[in-house]
Amino acid sequence: MASATYRNFTRILSSGIVITLVVGFTVSLSQAEEQVIKVPLGLPPIEFPEDNPPTVEKIALGKQLYFDKRLSRDNTISCASCHSPVKGYSNADQFATGFKGQKGGRNSPTVINAAYNKFHFWDGRAGSLEEQALGPIANPIEMNLTTKEAVERINAIPGYKKQFQKIFGSDATEENIAKAIATYERTILCGDAPYDRFKAGDKKALSESAQRGMQLFFGKAACSSCHSGPTFTDHAFHNIGVGMDAKEPDAGRKAISNLGGDHGSFKTPTVRDIARSAPYMHDGSLKTLKEVVEHYNKGGIPNEFLDEEIFKLNLTPQEVDDLVTFMKEGLTSSNYPEHKEPELP
Repeated sequence: MASATYRNFTRILSSGIVITLVVGFTVSLSQAEEQVIKVPLGLPPIEFPEDNPPTVEKIALGKQLYFDKRLSRDNTISCASCHSPVKGYSNADQFATGFKGQKGGRNSPTVINAAYNKFHFWDGRAGSLEEQALGPIANPIEMNLTTKEAVERINAIPGYKKQFQKIFGSDATEENIAKAIATYERTILCGDAPYDRFKAGDKKALSESAQRGMQLFFGKAACSSCHSGPTFTDHAFHNIGVGMDAKEPDAGRKAISNLGGDHGSFKTPTVRDIARSAPYMHDGSLKTLKEVVEHYNKGGIPNEFLDEEIFKLNLTPQEVDDLVTFMKEGLTSSNYPEHKEPELP
């Protein structure tokens, strides 16, 4: 697991839009590496683990691994299969399809702005992108390849072997495969949305409907109680009354924390570029953003663990439409990172 200690290696060059990350392997400036990463307007500087600083070469390697189907047992599934750039870094299905057509019981969470997440997976069982990266590869329902086999496959490919030696000074290992993938995933950033430009002073950036929706988001609808801050998430877990009428509801965070109060609670996702990643919720049960708003408007599905922030909103049909407009129009990035599959070794 990656170090839990983080250091902010940032120097703002221009209006918070372009940030140069100066990352040192030690405190010696002579050993520092300088790399320019474009952090979109509205997002804070990225924090990197001290033991996994970014380089251009490491990002490129991680991108290759992210798109490489050879990391699945039958060479048919990659990270991008379930977290596709053209589908909001999710997969547009209720549940992802894995090895031999198997399906899990949860919707694929987006990778957008995962660089800022404090927890990963819907139940938060991974505390870093490095820890998360190998999970789907080894999962028998997803890519179904043991990490030992993954390492052996990568090291058997000369082009990968050469890159790992150059970047990490060794052949591929479980740890540095995870570090490479995590470093690439930290570049998948969405900001510079009409909302950000509106907040920066461009009062024409949002339509009148979107402006009304913004007021509702931060006011009557109380969306910002959980979808807060520049990444629009509180990084916490909540029971919002989704799927709680099932015969055996998903335990959610409780399976990890063993706390009774966490029953049916799931991680708050970002709502940046949310219009790209339907369907919604941990179980993919809501197909549209309007269905999402209507779910909250009725106060969710009543249950003994329902979060105190969930209650009937009494929104009018017009208010529902305005809130949807704000999320669709106001939070959609103008520079969406629709990454293409790179040439693989």
